[in-house]
Amino acid sequence: MTTSKPREVDLGALPALPRDGDGPVFKAPWEAQAFAMAVSLHARRAFTWREWADALAGELAAASVHGHHDDGTHYYEHWLAALEKLVAAKQLVSGPELEHRVDAWDAAARVTPHGEPIVLPHK
Repeated sequence: MTTSKPREVDLGALPALPRDGDGPVFKAPWEAQAFAMAVSLHARRAFTWREWADALAGELAAASVHGHHDDGTHYYEHWLAALEKLVAAKQLVSGPELEHRVDAWDAAARVTPHGEPIVLPHK
């Protein structure tokens, strides 16, 4: 069995990423989970980090064009929107399945107490 080298994550390619001296920072658990999903999909070679950075930059630019200049308070909302679009573009999950997962995530988030991790039910 051969093992592949872990894929590098270039946080420098994401200049708007909220961070401190130790790395990315999150205001809510869902932000950390969205971050982890993108990193995990990258590690699984679903997309390159350059593809990810471009998708996120596109989402941030589109928001800016529409007058929604991000001061960092909505960064992970853009992160999640970019992730959904990239997953759909790469056809990593079907449109209906993605919609189902978004709905399941939303429902789980609504009933999860603040500060607790969001847990999705198993199929």
